[in-house]
Amino acid sequence: MALALLFVLTFLGFGLQKVKLDADTKERTRQRVEMLQERMTPFLLEIEKRDQERPWHSSIQTVLLSVLLRWQFWFCIGILVFFFWYLWRVLKSIQEPDSSSDEESSSSDSSSSDDDNQGRALPDPNDANSLADYVAQRIYWPLPNPTIIRHQVLEVVEGLLNIYGSIFRKTFFPELQSAIGVGSAFEGWSPHEENIVYCLLIPMTAPPGHSFHIELGNEGDLLARNSSIRVELECTCGMKQASEDMMCFLHHSEEELEKQEPSLLDTLCTGSYLDAEKTAKWFQNFVKTAWVLMPRSQFYNVKVLPSTRSCKFQMTSTTKRNITIEIIFGVQQGDSDIFLSSQRTEAILTPSTTWPQTCAVAEMKFIQHITIEAWFHSLHLKCMQVFARMLVGTSISTYFIKTAIMHLLTIIPLEMWHRDDFLLRLDDIVQYLQCCLEEKRLNHFFFGNEMIPNVIVLPPAFQFSGPVNLFEYLEEDTYAYTRMLEELQELRYRLTRLMIYGQ
Repeated sequence: MALALLFVLTFLGFGLQKVKLDADTKERTRQRVEMLQERMTPFLLEIEKRDQERPWHSSIQTVLLSVLLRWQFWFCIGILVFFFWYLWRVLKSIQEPDSSSDEESSSSDSSSSDDDNQGRALPDPNDANSLADYVAQRIYWPLPNPTIIRHQVLEVVEGLLNIYGSIFRKTFFPELQSAIGVGSAFEGWSPHEENIVYCLLIPMTAPPGHSFHIELGNEGDLLARNSSIRVELECTCGMKQASEDMMCFLHHSEEELEKQEPSLLDTLCTGSYLDAEKTAKWFQNFVKTAWVLMPRSQFYNVKVLPSTRSCKFQMTSTTKRNITIEIIFGVQQGDSDIFLSSQRTEAILTPSTTWPQTCAVAEMKFIQHITIEAWFHSLHLKCMQVFARMLVGTSISTYFIKTAIMHLLTIIPLEMWHRDDFLLRLDDIVQYLQCCLEEKRLNHFFFGNEMIPNVIVLPPAFQFSGPVNLFEYLEEDTYAYTRMLEELQELRYRLTRLMIYGQ
């Protein structure tokens, strides 16, 4: 390498010079060059030797340096290309609105000249790429997937029930069955964005030596709101399932029965009837004492909230996250999905021995059935969610909306509950409510309805009954009727605003 460099320098220094020299000068120059070459030869050989002995990594460093210099060069080129491309896109986006607005103005001018009475055509609500899709994308759905929370709530309640079974196994308190999630949170359309309350119904059966007898309210009373549960003692002398140390409440003396746990009549009853308030208070105390045995007690603190006819408590995690659970108690009416529950009625004063009928389990099963049958097409839960949010501040009950939607789900084919039909279904719900309000008649979904799916089991009184009107009170209350008409118009306005602004 050094020899080649010397050759080049020699060529540049001497080869390009065209000078005429005499013979003596040429001879002296030749001798001078030969002497310089003899002196340079050892140095050149030493340089050659050092080049051969140089470590391999120094050569790699040289190559990498060359590549790096080239990468920096191409990186700068790429930055410049990206800059000009981005500038081109910005200029194009500025020009497009102007051109589109010009086209729209020209088309509007031409359409107005054809027909002055026709406004600009609205998008087709059935077009998924048009208005329905626009609204569906803009409406905020405060529907956090509650699946994980629901499973967690069920695990907590089932854990409490397992502890309950081990503590009260040899007592005569009611036997509690597996909890059933009911209400909007378990159906999937909770109207509350925050502080969702997870409601569960725990079916109760009579303990050994006792029996429950359902006494429904007056005939014609809506959902038997004045029903009650009468408790009777039964003879256990010949019962095989009774334990050997269990004494019969009917055939043993009071002195002998003092050695045994008290009967249900002596603990949770008022007279001969099961007391809902005593039952709720008793279970509240149980939750307070049993929580320390729960595995989740290491991660959650529990606080029992005030409630007279249910057990309502709040779980707070170490990260200050709250989960509110409400447990109501019920006695099944035969083999049906109708229960007599401890849930409070709308009446100002509800006697503690009153257990009104509830269709909460039947409603939950119907919603689940529709969700399974139309898992891809159905948007009924979103419709319920939208109306539940819009009803805030009005006297229109969410149960009226829910009833109307359940009726429409059996009238309109499930294939038409698709996102493409979103606006049409919302309008159908409002129109259905409008017609019901004008006629002052909204039939209860589970009374005398032949469209009930077979998966739901109803008592014979429900199946053979005539329609029950939920709007019957409006016939006598003129003020309530006028107010609901006004609020329905307000509901239309809110729906229009929701479609336009998405909130």
